[in-house]
Amino acid sequence: MLSRKNVIRAVTIALIGATSLSAQALAQDLTIGVRAGPDSIDPHWSTLGSQAESLRHIFDTVVAVDKDLQLQPGLATSWTAVDENTWEFKIREGVKFHDGSDLTAEDVKFSIDRIPQVTGPMSMTIYTKSVESVEVIDDYTVHVHTKGTAATLPNDFIRLFVVSSEIGTVGNEEFNAGTAAIGTGPYKFVSWEPKGDLVLVRNEDYWGEAPAWENVVRKEIPNDASRVAALQSGEVDLINYVPATDYAGMQNDPRLDTFISDSVYILNITPNVKDELPVKAKVNGAEIAENPFQDLRVREAMDLAINRDILSQVVLEGLGKPANQLMPATFFGGSTALPEREYDLERAKALLAEAGYPNGFEIDFACTNNRLPGDAAVCEALSQMWARAGLKVNANALNGTVFFPAQQAGEYSLWLSGWGTLTGEASYTYGSLVHTADPEKGLGAFNKSGYSNPEIDALLEEGARTLDDDKRRALYTQVTELSMNDRVLIPTVIIQTVWAAKADTLTFEPRVDQETLAQLITPVGQ
Repeated sequence: MLSRKNVIRAVTIALIGATSLSAQALAQDLTIGVRAGPDSIDPHWSTLGSQAESLRHIFDTVVAVDKDLQLQPGLATSWTAVDENTWEFKIREGVKFHDGSDLTAEDVKFSIDRIPQVTGPMSMTIYTKSVESVEVIDDYTVHVHTKGTAATLPNDFIRLFVVSSEIGTVGNEEFNAGTAAIGTGPYKFVSWEPKGDLVLVRNEDYWGEAPAWENVVRKEIPNDASRVAALQSGEVDLINYVPATDYAGMQNDPRLDTFISDSVYILNITPNVKDELPVKAKVNGAEIAENPFQDLRVREAMDLAINRDILSQVVLEGLGKPANQLMPATFFGGSTALPEREYDLERAKALLAEAGYPNGFEIDFACTNNRLPGDAAVCEALSQMWARAGLKVNANALNGTVFFPAQQAGEYSLWLSGWGTLTGEASYTYGSLVHTADPEKGLGAFNKSGYSNPEIDALLEEGARTLDDDKRRALYTQVTELSMNDRVLIPTVIIQTVWAAKADTLTFEPRVDQETLAQLITPVGQ
């Protein structure tokens, strides 16, 4: 005799076969365990990837991208450079905000104008740095006037989230409570607990393809072991950032499916090259006045002392690849001419001696902890590798909520953090990290090392003015090669990302930006 449970199951199967019920009607709820969630529900608060990933459920961007970061229509159906200093964006008609009001060009203008007014921990102005003014032509046409030619403006607008102009002047309190969390995205805001659950409900009036799930919960579970346990116990349906230590076992577990992909995220070392270090270096236990990192020989020595194969295959247990530049070489402006970075410990020691540090020096080294897979482990491994070259490097892995404000305030002498080229082209990365810090031009917003090279600055600025793709690519490739040979930042490894889900339940295609978006996940068979 069938149990009551099996009778119910049999009836359900029969109904599916006899009717046109969709998988969407049956599979209503999705719970995702994520390492990091938003720091605010205000989409203009921070540039962090975990922030954008979370809020992409609620808000749409002017320009969208596919899983490989190729530009796609978003709230704008098209964009055209109408003259050297003006881009025209045609806004999608028939789109409604979650409160039922119509999206118009006024909302796009309001959102662009709002970004410089939001004082979050990591300024979003890197996406509006080229904007001089915004002109509403009609209800569905916007002209964005730029500070000179801005060839990559559509790329910048992939992170330009649109909010309703009706919210007026509001801050975190209103967004976090939900009163200002009025987007046009596939999901509506229900509730959010900082460092806890972001609860969403399907937007039944969404302009795009209807998402499969009626209810979505994104549970922030920073601890890797706890996140894996939550999947194994059935508390969540899918998790991101599966740790390397669990990946092999999961591949052999019939109860689980795993998904792996290269990402755009690279763990980079930044040496502070300012005249005075915030935390001074020491020789023989005594602080020294000079900054060793101002000497290219020291930066090159630190680079040569890194065994990237060990980092990739041992420290990251095969879930990484050696990096020789700040973004994948295939991205717009990347270089295929740069050689792979050498590991040469004896040459590293010789260079340190030539620079006046035959017995090395001591320095503090700050890193993120669990912001990206393996970041803390790579941090510790680098410290040990540099020790073999005669350096005493005090590694300190910190939670992102501590690390990033201090890093932005210029408190570190040497640090490691991840960066992803989310626009797929070089001006985003090199214009933010390598160009001389210049608030008036909106360039160098994340250059906290004090590095300044007029030749690189001029190439970046010329590239931004060059509409011809081939010429602009050549200019940015020069920037890549010059800055990498100067060891402005020292790339270490490209992170590979693993997701896991209950076996045979979900269809999921990884993205290179590592985003885990409920609207792109479907039940198996749908």
